[in-house]
Amino acid sequence: MSASPGAAKSGAAKSGAAKFPDKSAEAARAGLKVPAWLRRLTDVRPEEVPALGWAWLYIFALLSSYYVMRPIRDQMGLAGGLENLPWLFTATLVGMLVLNVPFGWLVRKLPRARFIPITYRFFAANILVFAVVLYRAGPEDTVWIGRVFFVWLSIFNLFVVSIFWATIVDVFDTEQGKRLFGFIAAGATLGAITGSAFTAVLARDVPIPFLLLAAAALLELAVVSMRGLARISDALSREPGAAAQAIGGSPFAGISRVLGSPYLLGICLFLLLFSITSTFLYFEQAGIAKRSFPDRGSQTAFFASVDLAVNVLTLGIQLFLTGRIVRRLGVGLTLAILPLVSALGFGLLAVAPTIASVVVFGVLRRAGNFAIARPVREVLFTVLPREDRYKAKAFIDTVVYRLGDQVGAWSYGLVGFLGLSATALSVLAVPLSLAWLVNGLWLGRRQDAMAKERSATEAENG
Repeated sequence: MSASPGAAKSGAAKSGAAKFPDKSAEAARAGLKVPAWLRRLTDVRPEEVPALGWAWLYIFALLSSYYVMRPIRDQMGLAGGLENLPWLFTATLVGMLVLNVPFGWLVRKLPRARFIPITYRFFAANILVFAVVLYRAGPEDTVWIGRVFFVWLSIFNLFVVSIFWATIVDVFDTEQGKRLFGFIAAGATLGAITGSAFTAVLARDVPIPFLLLAAAALLELAVVSMRGLARISDALSREPGAAAQAIGGSPFAGISRVLGSPYLLGICLFLLLFSITSTFLYFEQAGIAKRSFPDRGSQTAFFASVDLAVNVLTLGIQLFLTGRIVRRLGVGLTLAILPLVSALGFGLLAVAPTIASVVVFGVLRRAGNFAIARPVREVLFTVLPREDRYKAKAFIDTVVYRLGDQVGAWSYGLVGFLGLSATALSVLAVPLSLAWLVNGLWLGRRQDAMAKERSATEAENG
């Protein structure tokens, strides 16, 4: 499974194995083996198996929790009026900006084994509050509670998933990321399938407050999994002992370091263009659902069923294709796949804006993001310092992402105000997708150069 010490040393610039030349031998002495079924799915080494298992359980629990709540959020967003969604996206962006400062302070003061449980349990407490409020609320209060819940869950999703990937990037290096991040993302997909199926089956018969209690319990399971990963992370980390130390720096470093780095600004642009075009597609799907399904239970079940279809397709790609695609094409070409699919898909919608086109394109695009673009995008952060992996990454994954939502949402509103059809957004999305493709290729080349520089520096330092 792994190279000999001599071979690893000669390939230091291409592989992270040189940093840990005896890890496979240590794993063999400890009785660690790669199960045959796992070996067929991913190129994992014996010493990486325990960390891979904890990472899988960690992201499985997070995404199960989110996808139990996502269809509830979408239904509540529609109940508050499709015309009000741009204002909800604005409120979400403001919430992201507000929360980034206290999160930056936690990262500055506490090691990750402490600030991550604090953050997750804060969100779990919020879920319990929503469950109680919805249980006691009357019909006239539900619309406003739903709007608050829509904003809150949009913030929750990006923060908790960003923290997960920051932790994973802290544990695994670039070479490991290319091999393993796609497979780790499959744990997210399996969690999303579980959460979607749970809500799709129970939404018509089980009150929302009880579904929220299940989501809070899954979030606590994520905390347990994170701690399991933390206990063994030093065995793989390129910076042993770093996980037990506070990162330090300024609580505002997430903003200042992004503005001072062309590479981080490039990542911002990649995410911004993805988010804008995603919002265009989201409004199309929301409008179709409102016209096609008369009652709230049917709308919730529809959203859950679409999520389920996306995640089943995503899981198949992650398990069997993602790692192979990245190894064959490299980071840049792999990042270019989703923009290319988007350009073609929006071109199709501009010509044939049918329900079938929207649903098929939406499923393919979301599956392409979760299965390919998202795990490969995380590889971009493996060449950065720890402060950037947590603070700058959190700012990009939350504020920049929601800024794209904001641009997309108000563009939708502007199109309606001008009396134009939704086709105008599809036409606009085509050149945006092509610009996004060029940006992905540039990021891939820059990441590869930075990874080689990092490997050379580590080799020189022994």
